Parts: sequence; structure tokens; C-alpha cells
Amino acid sequence: MKIDFIAEIGWNFMGDMDLAESMISAAKEANATIAKFQYWNPDKLREGPWDSDGRREIYKKAKLSKEKIDQLASICREKELDFLVSAFNKDDALFLKEFSKDAIKVPSHEVANTELINFSLENFEKVFLSLGACSHEELLDCSNIVKKIRPNDKNVVLMHCVSSYPCEIDRINLNRIDYLNEIFNGKLGLSDHTSSTLVPALSVVKGVEVIEKHFTIDHNLPGRDNKFAMLPEEFKEMVGLANQASQSIIDRGINAQESEMDTIKNYRGRWG
Repeated sequence: MKIDFIAEIGWNFMGDMDLAESMISAAKEANATIAKFQYWNPDKLREGPWDSDGRREIYKKAKLSKEKIDQLASICREKELDFLVSAFNKDDALFLKEFSKDAIKVPSHEVANTELINFSLENFEKVFLSLGACSHEELLDCSNIVKKIRPNDKNVVLMHCVSSYPCEIDRINLNRIDYLNEIFNGKLGLSDHTSSTLVPALSVVKGVEVIEKHFTIDHNLPGRDNKFAMLPEEFKEMVGLANQASQSIIDRGINAQESEMDTIKNYRGRWG
């Protein structure tokens, strides 16, 4: 089973394109297959506590322009990484559609944004849908939308998520993946906010084929996310463990394998 590994760079580069290129290069070296970013329009940001704690200015600084999106996509192509961007409303998704219809990510805090979900499913070839921070009823509503527009479509990736950051390991609730598999019939993913390199490997045993982790190259860089995101060496270790898990669940059937024939022929009854 091929697993995709998303390095969620997001806005950790704070608009610095040289830093963005360094992060993309590090993600490639850490065996990521996808580099992900976030797009928003600060003009659409509603009033809130971010107006007095400095976050609105950060959002403005980290906003992706058309030129920066083109540049990021170009760098990803050079590094042979797929390029992915999250959108937070339909207008943002419409803006991203101008660049590519290949893929889009709907983040957990927009899981109840039916307008965005509908638009994404109808306009993008691959949709990564993060399913954290929602009620059971909202989860079923989302499932009904997916089944109506893209039933049994493996290009719709349903990503289990516990949308707290960082997430404690005893809160990751991997058993929920079984239920997502029951109600969606799509490809399964994990958007993991724990610090663990092992948890993603355990999710592979549950059928997960896409793993996402927040990614940085330095915990001392500005911004809250850089302090908790995974470093390249940790990301690489996580990829290795997940790939081992994938190998371990290859179905070899019920009967003895060829590798066991020596034991059957030469060891059975040895101590008769």
C-alpha cells in the first residue's frame, strides 16, 4: 500500500519565500510526498480576539499572493512534491481553482461549511477533507454530501483529526477511523497533531493511506505553529515507521508461507 505523507508547512515561513524553499527542500529530504500551505484573504477575517493580540497583522503578513502561490507550486514541482493548499471559504476555493483543479484541502474548522465542501467536491479532482472538531450530526451531514456528489471516490480523502494543537496521545482516538470508514467509503487519512512518530504507523493498521503532520525546520522560528510542528528528522522517522506498518499488514493469506517451508519439512517432529 502506497502512503502519501503531507508536510503541512502552512504559513510557518511567514511570507519569506527563501525560508519556504528551505522548508520544501527539507520536507522532500524527510520523504514527504506532498507539501501543503494555507490560503486566506485577511479582508474576510471577522472581528475577534486576533484584532488585539497581533494575529491579524500576522495573517496579513503570511497571506499568499498569486505570485507566491505560483512560486511555491513551481518549487514543489522542482522537488517532485505534490502541491496542496487549504481553503477556508468558497471564495478562497474559487481563487485557488484559477491555479489548479488538481487538489484542495478543507480544514477541520470548516467541516460544517457545506458551501465550501460542496464547491470543493464539484470543482477539484482530489479533495482532502479533515474531520475534526465536529459533532456526530455534522459528521453524518458531511458524509451525506460526499455520498451524493462523489460516492465511493478514492480521490476524496477522509482524514481523521482531533483538532487540538498539540494533541495529547491519549486523545487521538484512532478507533474513530473505523467509524469514518463505515459512513464514508472513501480513502482514509490522518491529520495528526500529536508529537508522536508512532501514532501514524498505528493508524496505517486502521487503513489510513494519507498522513499529515505540521512541519518546520526550526522550533525557534516565529509563530505558534513552528513551536509544535515536526522537525525533518522526526518526520523522516515517522515515514519509516508508517511504511513498516504498511508492509506488516500485506495480506499473505491463512496458509503457511513459502518462507516457512523449511520449518515444516525439517523441524516438525524433530524431538519425536
